[in-house]
This record gives sequence, structure tokens and C-alpha cells, in this order.
Amino acid sequence: MRQVEISKREAGQRLDKYLQKLLARAPKNFLYKMLRKKNITLNGKKAAGSEKLETGDQICLFLSAETLEKFSLPAKEEDRLRPEKTFKLQPEIVYEDSQVLLLNKPVGLLSQKSRPEDQSLTEWVQRYLYEDSGGAAGFSPGICNRLDRNTSGIVAAGKSVRAQQELSEMFKARRMGKYYLCPVRGVLTEEGRLRGHLQKSGKENKVRIDAAGAGDRVETAYRPLGDNGVLTLLEVELITGKSHQIRAHLAGIGHPVVGDGKYGGAQWRRACQERYGCGSQMLHAWRLVFPTVCEGVLSDLSGQVFSAGLPVHFERFLQKEHLEGFIPWKKKKNGKRPS
Repeated sequence: MRQVEISKREAGQRLDKYLQKLLARAPKNFLYKMLRKKNITLNGKKAAGSEKLETGDQICLFLSAETLEKFSLPAKEEDRLRPEKTFKLQPEIVYEDSQVLLLNKPVGLLSQKSRPEDQSLTEWVQRYLYEDSGGAAGFSPGICNRLDRNTSGIVAAGKSVRAQQELSEMFKARRMGKYYLCPVRGVLTEEGRLRGHLQKSGKENKVRIDAAGAGDRVETAYRPLGDNGVLTLLEVELITGKSHQIRAHLAGIGHPVVGDGKYGGAQWRRACQERYGCGSQMLHAWRLVFPTVCEGVLSDLSGQVFSAGLPVHFERFLQKEHLEGFIPWKKKKNGKRPS
């Protein structure tokens, strides 16, 4: 028999979801059978599996040691290694408290794995919080927003089930303010708002935006911060949040992001490589603004603003192109409420 007490981090999830993490090798029908036969109980009573777990709940597993060992994931040596010793690309911790982890993702690091051998920010977070939690098996942390491999900037992760659920809901409901910095081709002097419908092309890993028609509705706002007569530094607000949205929208109005050959075209790619020495888009998620009122476990973050510093190569580019004087984040401090 094994008894488990639910921690604050694990509370908020369904019992069956927790059991699927605790006994990760067990078939679902086995877990439900054990619940029906009261071989797995919740607070000493029969449970269906749909119950929401609370801090302090007691789960008893009346299973043999052999069965528990058979269905539990083996402890891997790599799981006990610190991520900063095993990851080639390291995110910077922007902010951390008992519920939330905000990270500055570097260029080149995937948000999620595309192949088993890949390293990703999701994996980094899991390793980091594995150590922080002492290896709790009932909660698998993950990131709540994603960035393209070559887009840098701020990414949020929950350190508990409830925090992860509430963060994900904020992003889904578009209650979180998401702001990006990017230099683009040409001169823009007026603010603008772009709307359309996004259609994906799986073969090219590319999207297309139409003013009207089928596909997900997308909306992007931008504000020029300054220009050098050839390039303009923009602050972009992502109203919706779809893959490649900013890049496709800006290229669609004739102002592709510097370095973005996928949406700017082959000629723009060559020009960026020859003139600016960059082979990927210069796009940075620099600021995250929490709703004025946050409830639940995120209430302490109400109205707070967090920013992520630019990558070194990005800042050097702005200096070289005489755009560094328009960078707004240098005057911002993390954890401050907007004025």
C-alpha cells in the first residue's frame, strides 16, 4: 500500500489526471478499474476519478509493491541533473515566485520538442521545477505561451496546477498584454491595426493572411518607436496569438521583419544577410502585462508588468543602425504597475 498527500502545487487537477502522472505506465482502464474496486481511494472513500483534488487530500493505493514499481516511471539519472549543466541554450529567469516562472527564451531554443532528441524550453522548465519540487510525480509543469525557435523573449510557466490553469486561461481569453519589438523594412510613422484571417500551409510551415475568408481571425497592432530613414523599430501588440502572425501581417503590408526571409522573400533574405548579417527574424517578446485584476493564486500579480532584455546580437544591431535610442525597455523595471 502507498499513501500520497496532495501538495499545493498538485491541487486543482482531476484525480484521474493525477493518477495518470503518478502511474504513468498504467493503462487508463486499469486505473478506473482500481477506482471502481476501491483499490485506489480518495480520503478513505470510493472515488470516480473526476474529483478535483485539494491541498491535503489523501490518496491510498492498495496495490502491491511489484504493481507500483511496474507502472511507475523509473527515476532517470538525467532527471536529477540540473538543466543549466545539460542545456546548450539557457533561458534567463525574469521573475519567479511560489506560483509563476517567467523566462526570457533565447534565439535557437524550441518552445516544445519537435523530435525526441531536441532540447526545449518545456523540458528545461520541467527539469528546473523537478529539482525545486523534490521530484513530485503528480504535476507536470509546462509553458503557457509559445514562441518560434528564432523568436526570443518572455514565456510564462505555472509552478502549480492552478497557476498553470489560470495563466493558460488568461492567454486564451486574451486578457494578457503581449508586446514585441522588431525592426522592419521601410519607414512607418503612424500607429496601425491589422486584421484578417490566417490560413496555414503545413507543407511550407508557413501561414497566409487574407482580409476576409476562411481561417482563424487574427489581429495585430503596431506602434512606430522611431526610424533611421531605412528601417523602423516597432512595438507590436499581439491581440490574438497565432503562429507566425506578426511576421505574416507585417510582410503583408510591405514591411517585413529584418532577417525574415520566409515572409520577406528571397531578395529580402539576401539583403538582410549581406547588409545586416542576420539569417533569422529579429523579433523579441519584450513585455508581458497582467490584467488589472487577477484572481485566485495569481492575485498578487494584478496589474504587474514584466519585461525581458534584448539578446546581445539584437541590441548590437540596433546600435549599428542607430535605432538604439528608441529602445523602451531600458527605462522599465520588472514587477511595476503601469502608470
